[in-house]
Amino acid sequence: MNCEYDFSPISQDDNSAAVQSPGKPMGYWQDAWIRLKRDRAAMMGMIFIILMTISAILIPMFSGVSYADQDFAKANLAPSMAHFFGTDGLGRDMFIRVLYGARISLSIGIVASLINLVIGVIYGGISGFIGGRTDRIMMNIVDILYSIPTILYVILLMVVFKPGLMNIFIALGISYWLQMARIVRGEVLKIKEQEFVLAAKSMGAGQLRILFRHLIPNSVGVIIVSLSLSIPDAIFTEAFLSFIGLGVSAPMASWGVLCSDGINSIRAYPFQLFFPAVAISLTMLAFNFFSDGLRDALDPRMRR
Repeated sequence: MNCEYDFSPISQDDNSAAVQSPGKPMGYWQDAWIRLKRDRAAMMGMIFIILMTISAILIPMFSGVSYADQDFAKANLAPSMAHFFGTDGLGRDMFIRVLYGARISLSIGIVASLINLVIGVIYGGISGFIGGRTDRIMMNIVDILYSIPTILYVILLMVVFKPGLMNIFIALGISYWLQMARIVRGEVLKIKEQEFVLAAKSMGAGQLRILFRHLIPNSVGVIIVSLSLSIPDAIFTEAFLSFIGLGVSAPMASWGVLCSDGINSIRAYPFQLFFPAVAISLTMLAFNFFSDGLRDALDPRMRR
């Protein structure tokens, strides 16, 4: 049987296109960043958080006005170009006090997240990796602590110590790592039986190396999302505690203190409550939008 083939040479341009090497493969974090940038709400939340943090640090530093400066001649002034958010009953500038309150609230959120990260990840990772009776005992301790409300920790601390910012740090340090420990434990239990862990064991890797070099790094997506969700929760907890008088003490200004002061004069001077309440609301929304976008960006099941 005779077969005829019609071959024709290709041009140099076609040959270059045919043998063109594929592009550089996209990594996990690069792909997550691209998908995060596509989420407009998450990006707006991230930009707001950055601007709020920079403003809280720099503006009170260079304004020349202190959050505690009193001038009774300027008491209860309405918002104007001289005082963007007006003044309170003691003549203190509300704009500077709201920004200074952002320092306290954001610092509490950051400290709570760091405690959450260090204690929760290590505790939950060890519990899930060892398993067995040790896991049951460690998780029973977590369940007992988790059943006690955070407000009770703060009240008990007020009996022993003076009210202040440090007591809030201690109270959050006692309770805020519990949820992270549960999440990390569940993630470690899920991945510790996979093949790459077995390969590490067969190569002689120790338990600590497997935990901190393989299991926890492979849980980093869940850890980051949980961390970003804990920050607004801590901010709102501090605002609530300060609102009921269990937070920072005068003359320090947190958003909860400002709301507590403003609610007493809400009928005559509603702006004294409006601006700190809006600051809390926008910050909570920004963190929630950013956390939702981060969760979707780091979820491997949503990769295309």
